[in-house]
Amino acid sequence: MTIGVSIDGVLVPAGEARVPVFDRGFLYGDSVYEVIRTYGLAPFATTPHLDRLAASAERTALRIPWSDARMEEEIGRVVQASRGGDEDDPEGAPWNRGERSIRVVVTRGSGEMGLDPGLASDPMVVLLALPLRGPPLSAYRKGVPTWPVGGPGGPRRGGDPSAKTGEHLFHVLAVREARAHDAHEALLVDGSGYVTEGASSNVFAVRGGVLETPPLGAGILAGVTRALVVGIARDLGIPVQERPLPLSALEGADEAFLTSTVREVLPVVRVGDRAIGRGEPGPVTGRLHAAFRERAGGHESGKAPPRG
Repeated sequence: MTIGVSIDGVLVPAGEARVPVFDRGFLYGDSVYEVIRTYGLAPFATTPHLDRLAASAERTALRIPWSDARMEEEIGRVVQASRGGDEDDPEGAPWNRGERSIRVVVTRGSGEMGLDPGLASDPMVVLLALPLRGPPLSAYRKGVPTWPVGGPGGPRRGGDPSAKTGEHLFHVLAVREARAHDAHEALLVDGSGYVTEGASSNVFAVRGGVLETPPLGAGILAGVTRALVVGIARDLGIPVQERPLPLSALEGADEAFLTSTVREVLPVVRVGDRAIGRGEPGPVTGRLHAAFRERAGGHESGKAPPRG
């Protein structure tokens, strides 16, 4: 397996990659990032990802030292450096085989220790290109379980949810809880009992033929795949409502699914101890994933994932 690593525009072997111990991204999570994937080893939806990176940087008063053109050039270089040596994954979804997941990280830089961001100088850019490891094909055929975390009296996340930053402890612990219940993803529930998003995904429900998803005002990250799926649904004539999603409404939905860069459109068949609908991927989810696959991949794997 080959991993491409670039630090401030210099390609380095993965085993020799180092960042300073005084870097604020390492010390404080003082960084912003994006995850971009490839299709046919070409980065997909780069513009909205870089736009969101810029928005995250603006919200955290962090300077990105490169232009978008330079960033795209360096992303291309690190993808090329990662080519070759892939291990075969017979259980993997066919649209993920041979592809790359690219992590773009911009930290505030290094300086004297202290919380004052003015102590930092020279933002650092780190790019990683790794073989993409998405959910197995069976997850699309059978769906996945999820576990709600939080709710009234539960733990509260900090920071700005609309900025994609390096502070992840809340999400790490949420996924830990979900895994303890053999669930694929943690669903974040706010103090009023509304599902906002997944630990690393956006959440959708289908009720009575209407596609529902929490609005951006609910305190969620503006998912790039979320926006694409909302647009695809409207193109297909599927009604879309962006409105608060009570946990009880999600549990009683006809269908549910998650979206993210790596997952695409992943059916959910259980929330906590409650089965969703018939406990299998539903037709609206399959239709949306097929349409997304056509837009992204445009090949045989773009057919709706078969049930099994």
